[in-house]
Amino acid sequence: MRRRKLTTTSIIMLGFLLGAILGTICLSLPFSVRQGQKIGVLDALFVAVSSICVTGLSTVNIGQTFSAFGQVVILLLIQFGGLGIVTFTTMVLCFFRRRITLSERILIQNAYNLDTLSGLVKLTMRVMKVTLCLEGIGAIGYAFVFIPEFGIRGIWYSIFHAVSAFCNAGIDLLGGNSFCAYADNVILNVTTIFLIIVSGLGFPVYWEIARLTARRPGHGQDTRKGNLQYKLVLLATASLILAGAVLTLIFEYDNPDTLGNMGWPGKLMAALFQSVTLRTAGFATIPQECFRPASSLVYLILMFIGGSPAGTAGGVKTVTVILLFASMIANIRGRKDVTVMHRRIADDTIRRCVAIVTFSLTALFVLTTALLAVQGSDFLDTLYEMTSAIATVGLSRGLTGALKPAGKLLVCLTMYLGRIGPITLALAFNHQKPAGDITFAESKVIIG
Repeated sequence: MRRRKLTTTSIIMLGFLLGAILGTICLSLPFSVRQGQKIGVLDALFVAVSSICVTGLSTVNIGQTFSAFGQVVILLLIQFGGLGIVTFTTMVLCFFRRRITLSERILIQNAYNLDTLSGLVKLTMRVMKVTLCLEGIGAIGYAFVFIPEFGIRGIWYSIFHAVSAFCNAGIDLLGGNSFCAYADNVILNVTTIFLIIVSGLGFPVYWEIARLTARRPGHGQDTRKGNLQYKLVLLATASLILAGAVLTLIFEYDNPDTLGNMGWPGKLMAALFQSVTLRTAGFATIPQECFRPASSLVYLILMFIGGSPAGTAGGVKTVTVILLFASMIANIRGRKDVTVMHRRIADDTIRRCVAIVTFSLTALFVLTTALLAVQGSDFLDTLYEMTSAIATVGLSRGLTGALKPAGKLLVCLTMYLGRIGPITLALAFNHQKPAGDITFAESKVIIG
């Protein structure tokens, strides 16, 4: 039989699967857990999948269950999952000074959805450098909080939470209440918000910001306008964060279990943190089960949208949703072309947006129905759990700890699908070469 080469999507899918399996094996080792603690294979699998899929849901208390070795394994899984197999593979090849082949360059190009093969290796290494730099800044910020409280152990806490926040994992070592004990700590809130926002913008936005702010010799500062991707990401990010914070203030202003007992500065900071963490970060300063149903419905939408493309965040992505709305407006107005900011969007891009959202919604509906059948849990709690899982958010209304074995497997599958992307999973099994453009006879059908 002729050997069939793996596609880019297959490599990404198998890479995350292999990482989850290796993580499960490592976390199941006796020295991965603290003395007197035990962890089953299913719980080890759940934590490994949650870590490498940078989700943050956990069936055990991470800080109390795992030893230093286990926590290092989790940190490596988070870093690997946040940046992806392609970035890590390229970094290892460069470290051992191995030549990057043409096929590997094409793999990088497909993973970052770029139009050119030039400078791909340098781009990947820049991603690593920027990541380590921003995580270092975050660790310094956390150090002002954790070192005075935990002493020398606070250094490890600072590093761990900086990586977890930048990779949008939401996994913490502080117990079962995330950052709830630090709801009024300005430094921790600002540091976390900063890491979540910058990581959710996506690396292409970083390069565009660098280009716009670069100075040319003899020409002063470059004042050219940013590209469309840059504009859409910044507009969507600012709009969604502002909308989430404002709606949280409106719905939770007098709720004694959330914002009701806080002063205005505390209300504003808590509402902003909640809105930002919904961008698939998973940290919480207020227990999610305390929010009212109206707020939870808004949070479901924000979690499903997620962050921006080519970053560490999950969800269907901000640009995807913007283009879908643009397509809807174009149809309503009877226009043939979809335009955004005086730029025409390619038809195949719109089709991919429709496929991504449709596939994600279908997977969410099927898996939520399955979990409801298995768990028999509250509908809102279950939908919140599964939306959080498929968008790799990590927020829960208290259902994670009560999951049955079958429920844990369903949530693991949902987290995996959410990280690699439902459309990526579908394409991974599509090995057929396109037969070419075939035009069929046109037929009209009644819709609406």
